Amino acid sequence: MATVMLLLAHPRTTSYCHALAERIGERLLDLGHEVRSHDLYAELFDPVLTAEESHTSGETIESVLARENDPMVALHREELRLAEGLVVVHPNWWGMPPAILTGWIDRVVVPGVAYRLAEATGYPEPLAPLAELFVVNTSDTTDERERELYHDPLASIWGRCVAPYLGGPRVTRRVLRPVTDSTDEQRGAWLDEVETLASEVFGSAP
Repeated sequence: MATVMLLLAHPRTTSYCHALAERIGERLLDLGHEVRSHDLYAELFDPVLTAEESHTSGETIESVLARENDPMVALHREELRLAEGLVVVHPNWWGMPPAILTGWIDRVVVPGVAYRLAEATGYPEPLAPLAELFVVNTSDTTDERERELYHDPLASIWGRCVAPYLGGPRVTRRVLRPVTDSTDEQRGAWLDEVETLASEVFGSAP
């Protein structure tokens, strides 16, 4: 059995992101995995980085971060430290994740939990056992516009910026678009697709 952390970042409880996260979570449970699910907005996760948390290297930073006073942040760090897989479901807003999720990265993907840095300009030494990173994004930008104008910044954020600090897991990412004017039939097909992808990424528990 693998331990998988599932993050959802969308403020509307009726959003399509909620349906996607629910379908993925159910499939992971069916496969026999232990799933730690977190709806960041429902949990009122505090994304604001404190001054004490804002360092990335140095002899004392890990001991400072270990004294985290926010119990929710401490829980998320501990679950990430033990997770073998991470699933993230969020919309594409301005080519970025929602602020609450960016704040989660700032406060949870930290030295002593996900990685260690000997010096600020060095390469991260992985600490967490994460093997799989599965990201599902919703968007209203067409494929053509994303390709020609924006160049998919979320691909860089998750694949080239965040993943190396999570130990370099295999990254699987699916973008569903455009969502707002999609039909019920299309949304049903996408739900089936992400369920299949979850099965392919995580397989069955040993």
